[in-house]
Amino acid sequence: MPVIAPWSASRPARLPSQPRDADGTMAAGATVDHLTETYRAHYRSLLGLAALLLDDTASCEDVVQEAFIRVHSARRRVREPEKTLAYLRQTVVNLSRSMLRRRILGLKLLSKPMPDMASAEEGAYARIEQDELKKALRKLQRRQREVLVLRYFADMTEAQVAETLGISLGSVKAYGSRGIAALRVAMEAPA
Repeated sequence: MPVIAPWSASRPARLPSQPRDADGTMAAGATVDHLTETYRAHYRSLLGLAALLLDDTASCEDVVQEAFIRVHSARRRVREPEKTLAYLRQTVVNLSRSMLRRRILGLKLLSKPMPDMASAEEGAYARIEQDELKKALRKLQRRQREVLVLRYFADMTEAQVAETLGISLGSVKAYGSRGIAALRVAMEAPA
């Protein structure tokens, strides 16, 4: 009895776990292991980035989780795995923007003001300074806030900030210096 091969000898076998591009070459992209390691190594820094753009911990955690899910589902499009963190940062910034837009729309539709969520237990001096800094950051223009958060809190270079936000290096410098000047004025003003 003859043995029948599952594939013809003229056609090479393709395993479903090995994605290929249209030209038949192996598809590039970040592996699940690389993304998992990036998740473990940078979760807290991405959470901190989201915390500086948003105002509550639950939303920040949601944004970071959603960023990892989106990058995971599009990991084959990441041609250079070493840029995975940059994709994650950009996704966190974009999702934070979207969440803020939805909140602004919700506030416009809401007839009563939202209550202040600060608790009485937050009396430590360091925490008060952090709260004042966050309030001052929120009063900045959107681009100034994004540049300062990415530059000083995410510890990115000016070139990385420019690439992440899709603006020129000169714009990063201008937004950064104007943002710092505005923060100084806001932090020195009597409460």
